Amino acid sequence: MATTRYSPTIRRRRLSAEIKRLRLASRMTSEEAARAAELSKTAYSNIENGFKQRPKLPEIRSILAAFEVPPGKEHDEILDLCRQSLERGWWTRYRDVLAARYVGFETEASSISTWEPLVIPGLLQVPSYMEVLAEAALLRPEEARRSVDARMTRQRILDDEDSPELWAIFDEGALLRLEEHQDVLREQVTHLLEMGERPNVTVQLTRANRINSGSGGPFVVLEFPEAVDPAIVYLETDTDGIYLEEPDEVARYRTLMKHLVMAALRPGETADYLRQMIE
Repeated sequence: MATTRYSPTIRRRRLSAEIKRLRLASRMTSEEAARAAELSKTAYSNIENGFKQRPKLPEIRSILAAFEVPPGKEHDEILDLCRQSLERGWWTRYRDVLAARYVGFETEASSISTWEPLVIPGLLQVPSYMEVLAEAALLRPEEARRSVDARMTRQRILDDEDSPELWAIFDEGALLRLEEHQDVLREQVTHLLEMGERPNVTVQLTRANRINSGSGGPFVVLEFPEAVDPAIVYLETDTDGIYLEEPDEVARYRTLMKHLVMAALRPGETADYLRQMIE
């Protein structure tokens, strides 16, 4: 069943895939397509590769004409994708404190598998924990406030009727580092226990004294409900992050996630461990 959550980021990605499909069907090179559409090579390339954040309707009409796509259902659907891609998601207001492109993908995901070796996964953080992280990151008070607001808004997808399946694994070190923030620790652990009881949320914890397959760093695997939207792996950086889409790259991280699932405490064991922490 298609999700009712809507992301211009996904529509932009789908539009690029449609443009590439039409070019290949027309047996044109990118240069030939750009020339036929009367666009510069750079402009056409940015649209097909998804680098252009807001492709214009006249540009897409010119491309469709170049590929000789006649008026009709396919023509109209591609123009609709362009119109939808021009909209702005709520996350664009928080570009200064949030990886906006990632949230655009996350918003429409049907499944989110995340591994965090250093912190609690973002979708499961409580505000007090977010504030501790903001302070450690040396954010100014206004930036910290906006960061917390953005993260809280982002978490609303877990309350939607068609909320995604979330499988979150993190290392116990994320909690042990809260030793000087006992009130935050208790609030965060209580929230993890509550979220772990939801049917669409699975929480697992790895022990800090054991090496596992996630030693290479944090990652997120995003799966989408529509077959036309391939899965994405997101690797967080200090800026927007790295996005992996090649099938072999995605397969590797799916395998890493499976190994982490087996290496971590089972969900029930994780819940028991978390209760012991606050008792």
